[in-house]
Amino acid sequence: MDPRLIPQVQHRTIFSNGRWERMPLCEKMGNIGSEIARARHGKDKDQEKSMLQALWRGLELLDFTIDCTPGPRRQELCRVRELFCDYLIGDNLYRITGEQLQQYFDDFALAYQWNRHPSQGPAQ
Repeated sequence: MDPRLIPQVQHRTIFSNGRWERMPLCEKMGNIGSEIARARHGKDKDQEKSMLQALWRGLELLDFTIDCTPGPRRQELCRVRELFCDYLIGDNLYRITGEQLQQYFDDFALAYQWNRHPSQGPAQ
């Protein structure tokens, strides 16, 4: 792997001003899911550079989320990180699909939107 593709901190602003720590978990996971979508797209298109860049950005967000999340949720996030890496750059030992991984994060993004705008939530 080309070491030039391992970036320094990408999300400096949201980390330094405390914005990320104040975000609800659902919003954080939605943002991480955006990077996963970009990484999947790069993988599907055989664009290693863009896949790796999105992977590093996603891991940066995920690692910071893990660092500021206590309790059992932290263990879940560590497992998600493992699945994310295994799917994109590992041997996919867990046999997860990109769609399954994306759905996990999309559910958080939807929950965040429904909490912000309850009238736009799912039909009962």
